[in-house]
Amino acid sequence: MSNKDDKFKKLISHCKEYGFVFQSSEVYDGLAAVYDYGPNGVELKNNIKKYWWQSMVHMHENIVGIDSAIFMHPKVWKASGHVDAFNDPLIDNKDSKKRYRADQLIEGYCEKIENKIKKDVTKAKKRFGDDFDEQQFRSTNGRIIDRQKKIDAILTRMNDSLTKEDLGDVKALIEELEIACPESGSKNWTDVRQFNLMFSTQLGTIAGEEGKLYLRPETAQGIFVNFLNVQKTARQKIPFGIAQIGKAFRNEIVARQFIFRMKEFEQMEMQFFIRPGTEMEWYKHWKETRLKWHLALGHPAEKLRFHDHEKLAHYANAATDIEFEFPFGFREIEGIHSRTNFDLSQHQELSGRKLQYFDPELNESYVPYVLETSIGCDRMFLATVGHALQEEVVPDADGKDSTRTVLKLHPALAPVKCAVLPLVKNKEELTAKARKVHDKIKMAFNCQYDEKDAIGRRYRRQDAIGTPYCVTVDFETLENDTVTLRERDSLEQIRIPIDEIESRVAHNVSMQRLFIDEKE
Repeated sequence: MSNKDDKFKKLISHCKEYGFVFQSSEVYDGLAAVYDYGPNGVELKNNIKKYWWQSMVHMHENIVGIDSAIFMHPKVWKASGHVDAFNDPLIDNKDSKKRYRADQLIEGYCEKIENKIKKDVTKAKKRFGDDFDEQQFRSTNGRIIDRQKKIDAILTRMNDSLTKEDLGDVKALIEELEIACPESGSKNWTDVRQFNLMFSTQLGTIAGEEGKLYLRPETAQGIFVNFLNVQKTARQKIPFGIAQIGKAFRNEIVARQFIFRMKEFEQMEMQFFIRPGTEMEWYKHWKETRLKWHLALGHPAEKLRFHDHEKLAHYANAATDIEFEFPFGFREIEGIHSRTNFDLSQHQELSGRKLQYFDPELNESYVPYVLETSIGCDRMFLATVGHALQEEVVPDADGKDSTRTVLKLHPALAPVKCAVLPLVKNKEELTAKARKVHDKIKMAFNCQYDEKDAIGRRYRRQDAIGTPYCVTVDFETLENDTVTLRERDSLEQIRIPIDEIESRVAHNVSMQRLFIDEKE
């Protein structure tokens, strides 16, 4: 098992052990690619959503929010192209009976070549030290140039074939590259075929196509069909945005990598309506703005990158992903797309109702263009926990070194902001005082009272769920109303009056700290 695989397994285990994520319906052996968020998980997830909502809606005068229904008229999905074109290219291995996405098999092959390039770069860095110029090395080293050419040629051919819907050539490429089934090593493949990802259900007692409804595969269409309602009632002028957080559903046959790819997931999307011809300017603006949002969380710049799309969706004229380096490699966490006027034009045509904006500056009406930012909340959760989960050697109370598992979340995102701990459990005066301290501060932020086990074990338990501050009530507290405030990351312990706990903790755990970091 590789170090990355081991790290990812520890992450999954930690999420269950400390109440972040559970397998759905686990008592019935679970449901594949569906997960539940536990007590700490729901708090962290809500904090991520709160940060996104406040930074996207509250910090912009020209962005407002909605909450549209999951069920929509079936014509919505006909207009959007989902009924006809929302497909994944799937391929089965005849020996293992396992099903895979054909494009992901090919991308995985290219990723292995990319890993060889990274190894060459790492070796060169060690050899040349501070004088090493990575860009020059990549552009002049013959072996790296050849490998990169091979990657580019493979991906270009795959994207061209998918665009032309030449699924026979996609299979031929898999066979030419001698890609084997990851499960069995077999190269005995079926033909590639398209599979529609939408879940369907029936409306009431009406059977057949007339009564068919879909669980929405994205939240964006609920924004588009409400464009005029929002524009008029919120009295917005272009450019303006509509934001939404909500559940979406996709029948992912090849769901994998824990909560990274699920059948039921949550999106945080903003559709920004703009004047035609200004889309590239806004595309650049939102790329820069969204990257700052991720960096403010403390994610290092080297773990984030842009990946421009070579194969554009049918509605886009420019698209990029913000990718995060998970234990299983760089993967998308947010998409930024210039959607042109495709969606509004399609809904206008199929519904027969005008979805246009009268621009008083130009004295004309037009169908606005749209710039989209769409982030997967569950993927953001996984990236946040994955980066924050660390093991480090720290001194114990007796001065000896020991290893602690700590979740170094940004304090504003932490599920519990402060834990109140009586020094010992069996002293009624201490527990009674600790309860009073807890009751005093619990209205200011999410607190936890814990008296079980020795104080050192309780500290470790709070470290593992990411609690930034612990307040210890001891015998000195009974004498002078002071407590020990312990900081998670530095392990610094200071003595402060009980009356100062709220102000000190609240300042450092507030969402305002994130917005300050975002501006910087």
